[in-house]
Amino acid sequence: MRPVSLSPVQQRRLERLAQDAGRSIEQTLKFVLRDGFEYCEWQVRESRAADADARRLGTTTHEIVMRQARDLIDSARSRRRLGA
Repeated sequence: MRPVSLSPVQQRRLERLAQDAGRSIEQTLKFVLRDGFEYCEWQVRESRAADADARRLGTTTHEIVMRQARDLIDSARSRRRLGA
């Protein structure tokens, strides 16, 4: 594998991204080389925003969501059968 050389700006960007992602610089570099800085930065931002939403709004279990989805589908089918 060829050595990778980063500019000082890229190095700071990588360090900041690794810190935001909670990963090592080496782990983060692997993803940056594969996907690019912009995508990785977007992905970390969105992940952190989703985590914040989950803390703020709470979460629910898969079983509850599936039950609610089945109830909604059943309700729609019942309305259709009744001609509503």
